[in-house]
Amino acid sequence: MNTKSYLTPTKKYKFLISSAHSIFRLVNSTYELKELVSRLSRLICQIFRAHFCLILLLDNTKKYSVLKCIISGKKKHVIDHRQSLSNREERRILKSTGSIRQNHMLGVPLICEDVMGLLIIKRHKAAPAFDSSDQEMLMTIIEEAMIGIKNLQLYEEQQRIVLGSIKSLVTLLDTRVPQEYTHSPYFSRLVSALGVEMHLNEKQIESLKYASLLHDAGKADIPPEILTKTKKLTPQEFDIIKKHPVKGAEILRPLQILRPAIPIIMHHHEKYNGTGYPSRLKKGQIPLGARIMAVADAFEAMVYGRPYRERMDIASAIREIKKKSGSQFDPKVVEAFLKVVKRINSKNYLKEAE
Repeated sequence: MNTKSYLTPTKKYKFLISSAHSIFRLVNSTYELKELVSRLSRLICQIFRAHFCLILLLDNTKKYSVLKCIISGKKKHVIDHRQSLSNREERRILKSTGSIRQNHMLGVPLICEDVMGLLIIKRHKAAPAFDSSDQEMLMTIIEEAMIGIKNLQLYEEQQRIVLGSIKSLVTLLDTRVPQEYTHSPYFSRLVSALGVEMHLNEKQIESLKYASLLHDAGKADIPPEILTKTKKLTPQEFDIIKKHPVKGAEILRPLQILRPAIPIIMHHHEKYNGTGYPSRLKKGQIPLGARIMAVADAFEAMVYGRPYRERMDIASAIREIKKKSGSQFDPKVVEAFLKVVKRINSKNYLKEAE
């Protein structure tokens, strides 16, 4: 691509359309803010034949950057923590109402209703200086990119709010459920690691994470004397226990953001051979997330123990999981579990279980 001013108006127009289309495709195929900013920086370098690109995003106070991506030649540097704005050039661009062009440097504030950050590109001094055509084109295509950046910022903020609300709900539920039934800090990590090993996509892993935090929400409705009973449950008591996945799904179903996690919560006590509850589903009828949760949940219950069951050491728990592959558990999930469990910090697990 070339942006030199000697291009004919028709070629300039075609080049602009092609560049805008590249930005559009990038924005609509990237679902993580850091990845979008990183790929956008590289693409803008290519479009404008620049050797340097900086994209900086501000926090709400406009006094600090919260994300920086710097492309310099073939090197890339991403900073995703707060930094004060000490660079004079950056502060000048943020205060401007439009782009700033100085020979081999182009800088623009990133604006979407309000100033959100800035972009700077630079060329080597031996290369052609930026001209008004470059300046206009950068302003045009950056408007397209800002829509994607703003949308991802809003999405990530929503996810932070949702996760915070879920954690508050979990804390509340934990006051109703005996400590013997709560999970270790490693449980969600184990579930997510299994999802990655099973090649689930980002959305599916997100649903798994939510389900790992809330899969026992229905136990809040079970009388404590049943939950804490150390002797064998009566058939009537076990029937009450078996209702907790359905009850948990009923409690959480009104929350739209948790809809994809509901089938995992509902069916994480199904067994691969069809003898589980609440629906006696088997094999592929059981949602994959629920099959993953079943293995992780069983492993935690064995390692940490329950009022009705003695704790096992990790090696014994792994042997039990392997033994029940194909009957209680999906063999493919067990295979993934055996790979993941090798990376588990056994000392931490055992320490938490003490």
